[in-house]
Amino acid sequence: MSGSKRYPAELRERAVRMVAEVRTEHSSQWGAIRPVAEKLGIGSTQTLANWVNQDQVDRGQRPGVTTDAAEELRKLRAENRELKQANEILKSASTFFAAELDRRNR
Repeated sequence: MSGSKRYPAELRERAVRMVAEVRTEHSSQWGAIRPVAEKLGIGSTQTLANWVNQDQVDRGQRPGVTTDAAEELRKLRAENRELKQANEILKSASTFFAAELDRRNR
């Protein structure tokens, strides 16, 4: 089993909200993240920090690629991969049938 585990979206959202709520009680964002991660049983404080940072990107408070844009990019890359494979298959078929036609015409 790999070391990573998926956390439910509800837990992620709750954790990010909790960090925002307690942020003023701490001298840094990291200081707010640590106790929330411990309280919610999130294995790594860095995981929660990543969620908080991504939430800030999604809200336009920090530069970066939004979650929606990243998902769209992932889908487009998958579609591009499939189209390239289909194109290669069509090229191979075209070459095969062209050779067949050439052989028959001789």
